[in-house]
Amino acid sequence: MPRLTAVDAQTFWMSAKIPNDTVLLYGFAGVPDDLDHALEQVRERARGCSELSVRIDDPGGLAYPSWVECGVDPAQVEVCDLEDSTWAGCLSAVSLLVDDQLDARRAAWRLVVFVGVEGVPGVPTASGPGTVAVLQISHALGGGGRTSHSAAIMFGRNATMPEVTPFSTSMAAMPLLGFRAARAHRQLVADTEAGLVPPPARVCPVLRTNARPAGARGMATAVARRADLSGPTVTVSALVAISTALSAQLRDLGEDPSTLGAELMMAKALPRRAYNHFGTAGVGLYPDLTTGERGTRIAADIAARRQRGAHPAMRAADIAFAATPAPLLRWGTGQFNPDVQLAEVTGNTVVSSVNGGAADFGFGGVPVALIAAFPGLSPMMGLTHCVSGIGDTISVAVCAAESALGDFPAGLDSYVARLEQALGGT
Repeated sequence: MPRLTAVDAQTFWMSAKIPNDTVLLYGFAGVPDDLDHALEQVRERARGCSELSVRIDDPGGLAYPSWVECGVDPAQVEVCDLEDSTWAGCLSAVSLLVDDQLDARRAAWRLVVFVGVEGVPGVPTASGPGTVAVLQISHALGGGGRTSHSAAIMFGRNATMPEVTPFSTSMAAMPLLGFRAARAHRQLVADTEAGLVPPPARVCPVLRTNARPAGARGMATAVARRADLSGPTVTVSALVAISTALSAQLRDLGEDPSTLGAELMMAKALPRRAYNHFGTAGVGLYPDLTTGERGTRIAADIAARRQRGAHPAMRAADIAFAATPAPLLRWGTGQFNPDVQLAEVTGNTVVSSVNGGAADFGFGGVPVALIAAFPGLSPMMGLTHCVSGIGDTISVAVCAAESALGDFPAGLDSYVARLEQALGGT
């Protein structure tokens, strides 16, 4: 089996410092007539997906970790009972669930199913209680943008996984590749000074959302129909709404949100070189502008980040990183200190996105109605968002600590209410 790419290995090793499992939630409009058969169908489809039939073998020392075929253990798909069968109660259970991080050396994913959940967003009242399935999967297999493909296959979509073609490099080539990367970076600096490429994104002063997460933690979702969003893209519309809601929340908590910005997860250009084929980019949220002006500025920031990301220097840096010797990368990851607090950050909140595609799969004959993803918190980020779409249903999932939004559950509830209202106004 192939070894992990450098970036995927770094993601795996970093999970020991900051838990980073990818968490995808699927809501289905009803309850299967034969639950046991539906569960077995999921297991069988997972066995047919190569990325759901592996675990990580990490021998340490000089070698990179490798993917090892392991099949699918029936225990990786399980049903859990809810003490509170409401949607809020289900999210509370999910929040506790993801505190138990996976050991990808034993199993790289698990699926937990909750049956009879009342009030699942996107599920028509006439359908009655819904079913919620939560896929918790090692981030070494990718973020939500990639793992949503394997999840859809597991639920019955007729598709194949997008191909990954790692850079063809060797550790012996690292000095030469490093030289080329440094030369390309000097050209990037010159091109920036000449105005040929946009400058780096601005950094933001820290706000309370960047404090070490403290107090209670919770998850929530704001849901809209695609037709309700008037921005140029779903992501821009969501960022405009987040700007409106978060700036109002922070003002109520005595903070000045005028410099508000977001750390946006952005896919890199094809071809895919690793399971984790994306980067981070800072974009302004411009809360003091009108909604229309804000959308224009945010869209311009995203375009600028893409233009800068397309410079040859970025690819040269990626190639050089791919050739990093395993011991050096393992050592470097081990030096990361999660306790260091910074005065400036890429963004005051994290925003990622998952395009789930068409609503063309289900669970035991029950159609999918909702997809949501919950990026985890980190020592410098107490509030994260993920914008997800399935069919015509768009969700903005929120994961937050009390330290970011104020007293729980009131702080989270008021923020999500503001976010839902703002989504309707974009």
